[in-house]
Amino acid sequence: MSEPVFLPQSSRSVLFLTLDSCRYDSFLQADIPAMKSVGDLHRAMAPGNFTYSSHMAMFMGFTPGDAMARQTGVNPKFGKIFRMSQGGIAGQGKEHFLLHGRNIIDGFARRGYRTLGTGAVGWFNPKTETAANLIADFQEFYYPGNTWSLGRQLDWLADQLSATPESPVFAFLNLGETHVPYYYEGAPWSADYNPCVPFSDDNDAAESRRRQIAALEWVDRRLAPLLVAFSSSTVIVCADHGDCWGEDGLWEHGISHPKVLEVPLLFRIGDSG
Repeated sequence: MSEPVFLPQSSRSVLFLTLDSCRYDSFLQADIPAMKSVGDLHRAMAPGNFTYSSHMAMFMGFTPGDAMARQTGVNPKFGKIFRMSQGGIAGQGKEHFLLHGRNIIDGFARRGYRTLGTGAVGWFNPKTETAANLIADFQEFYYPGNTWSLGRQLDWLADQLSATPESPVFAFLNLGETHVPYYYEGAPWSADYNPCVPFSDDNDAAESRRRQIAALEWVDRRLAPLLVAFSSSTVIVCADHGDCWGEDGLWEHGISHPKVLEVPLLFRIGDSG
């Protein structure tokens, strides 16, 4: 299989990556030099406890944050990476992008950006009415059809980015390999066994951790060329939420537990003017 080729992107462009269900401690432990090169790693709290709620909040500028920090982007209460002009009160720190519109996607489109998105998990399935609230404002959106499809998502992104390389883009990529059952294409274990199932007696925290870290390391190798293409651009890497692995007897997400809300956050700001 040939690897996609990514052309260098404008310093005005934005790449927004969400690692679905990725725990902060998994990210910290994993050997993932490409993603960790984006910026300082912050232990942040997600704005929601499942994919839909968290992405709806992030698309309004409420990215994961550390409430104790006084740094724009690290604490969106202090200052947001993306702030909607009619969405919430401005913080003390200056935002990096002030946008006008229905959400950040529409806001970038109004600035003349091409808006591209691809999501791996079912909440982004365009065959469902619920997905419309997440994807309707993207000019182009690709849903690959199953949760572990990063290869096809990257191929699609490479094609889209090569069409008009001179134009600034807002590119969104939701990755599913870090979501239960923690699987990637060609992984040396079966996707049929999920080690993290709510209310199950057949769960395995150690196996969940091993798989999610391995998935992160596989993903990082595949993402490296994309991150190089955006090396002078704004890049945000975070998770939409984490998972419980038996803490307080709880498993998976959709519950407001500290391990579900604790996520990694890294970012680098390019030309936000």
